[in-house]
Amino acid sequence: MQIIFLGTSSMVPTKERNHSSILLSYGSENILVDCGEGTQRQLKIAGIKLTKISKILISHWHGDHVLGLPGLVQSMSSSGCNKTLNIYGPKGTKRLIEKMFEVFGFDQKFEIKVNEVKSGKFFEDDDFILEAEQLEHNIETLGYRFEEKGKRKINLGFVKKLGIPEGPLLGKLQDGKSIMWKGKKIDVEKATSLVEGKSVAIITDTVPCKGAYKLAKDVDILISEATYASDLEEKSIEHGHMTSKQAAEIANRSNAKQLILTHFSARYKNTSDLEDEARTYFDNVITAEDFMKINL
Repeated sequence: MQIIFLGTSSMVPTKERNHSSILLSYGSENILVDCGEGTQRQLKIAGIKLTKISKILISHWHGDHVLGLPGLVQSMSSSGCNKTLNIYGPKGTKRLIEKMFEVFGFDQKFEIKVNEVKSGKFFEDDDFILEAEQLEHNIETLGYRFEEKGKRKINLGFVKKLGIPEGPLLGKLQDGKSIMWKGKKIDVEKATSLVEGKSVAIITDTVPCKGAYKLAKDVDILISEATYASDLEEKSIEHGHMTSKQAAEIANRSNAKQLILTHFSARYKNTSDLEDEARTYFDNVITAEDFMKINL
């Protein structure tokens, strides 16, 4: 799994920071969380083919999180995208996507499925689960969580001692099923060990709320907005945002393993003060930069 920060500014981009967008890559899946203005250019700079995007998760419909969407979809179409693009977002997303196509009027040469999401699990396959929770901003807003499923690891010493060859039998064990070998049942619990999957939560524009804590609980990486330092807490409340201190408090109380701060006000030329403030309340914290990569 790899996370790439494509944009780490808030409402106003800067020379160093683009509008909000994060790409989570896992196997053949490339999940884009928000698509601020200029996201397709950021993808190109990062060396990522636009046609590889498989899912787009929209947190809310403020411009700094969605203005790059029409351009990205148009370029994907002109680049010969031939797979289904699934777009997920809060209530009203279907209507707004329809309006977007009315306004920009370009050929849609591939299938797009738009899904409106409520709190809870909204996608699951054999490898991972996607969940959403309501946040508290000044419009309908969602935060998201990626949960990798646990995988079974073969106990090589155990299976070699029994002489079990590589192939379908080991595959069954990895799928969590006991097998028969030379007339004896081989217990999957003895032949394998369960390795817990990784989890990532992304909390966008919000004030501290129940949904944010739920998403962050026991997560490996918590990516959270930190638009302001705590000396501007009144301003953050007014605009429905969090301070770096509040983000750190959520990470601390939720037992997150690592906190990555993003979505910074353009007033901050240097985010070291925001990082230092957060570290007072949570040890393992860093501030994101555009094109920063995190591997799990």
